[in-house]
Amino acid sequence: MSKDDLKNLLLSFTEEDYLKNVDLHIHSCESDGKMTPYEIVDQAKRQEKKYIAISDHNTVDAYLSTNILREDMVIPAVEFDCFYKGVLIHILGYGINIDNEEIKSLFAKSKQGKRCNLYRVFKLRNPKTVIEKINKAGGIAVLAHPACYWCIDLDSFIKGLVDMGIEGVETYYPYNGLRGILKFHLKKTVLEIAEKYNLIKTGGTDSHGRKLL
Repeated sequence: MSKDDLKNLLLSFTEEDYLKNVDLHIHSCESDGKMTPYEIVDQAKRQEKKYIAISDHNTVDAYLSTNILREDMVIPAVEFDCFYKGVLIHILGYGINIDNEEIKSLFAKSKQGKRCNLYRVFKLRNPKTVIEKINKAGGIAVLAHPACYWCIDLDSFIKGLVDMGIEGVETYYPYNGLRGILKFHLKKTVLEIAEKYNLIKTGGTDSHGRKLL
């Protein structure tokens, strides 16, 4: 799928799609999730999902170790840890070419870099570099769960990333569990900012468990 085709597909998804049959933020056992990539795809099929994306932390091993990209419902993805304005943020890359040499340089080189939260904090990436390399790999860069980021002015915070080339924000996100506790902004605010800067609005459950949400 070309970048333009992917962009049009993402733009076609509605909030209802993300609530029912599209989940673009899932973690497998290749990072800190519980299910194998095959188990995720199997469960997604049984739930009649239209599209899913396994977006593991700093790795695309879920795709390299399987043939799940043969499935039309699967969009290749990754989630990178970054440090921006003194805040730990996550940037999702959708539709990337997993064999692209530019993006390969960002992947974790150890299990800790994919699974261990504390280790990942000390291996943070520059957001501008991450966005540039996602673009060079033919992908679309999206800011994950933006309501979780501690900043006084979320609009200005996101605008800085837009200036770096980010094209979307994860607008439809459940904010439960720890993410609910660390939620500093309203979902309504995220939606308003997405519309203000004409950003792609994506969504996902951030599932890590034995069952897709």
